Amino acid sequence: MLSEDEKAKLANRLRRIAGQVSAVQRMMNEDAYCVEVRTQIAAASGAVGKVSEMILESHIRSCVADALREGSESDKDQKLEELISLFRTFGRPG
Repeated sequence: MLSEDEKAKLANRLRRIAGQVSAVQRMMNEDAYCVEVRTQIAAASGAVGKVSEMILESHIRSCVADALREGSESDKDQKLEELISLFRTFGRPG
């Protein structure tokens, strides 16, 4: 579970990301230099990746850790399979 502080930090990051994406759209509409547009896209992409990392870290530290400490064998197996699936899906090099 995300704490209220973590939620606030993520909300701030997401607002900045929304601003970056809006900037990309504006830059494209204004025929900005392609390299500058690409740089802005890379910044937004990196920021989204950081938000994803923060959410995964929170999940591991709370939900997964709780299941491993206190859950049934079924709960433990389910959380581990869930993590394996996440890493298979999202852990591939870009």
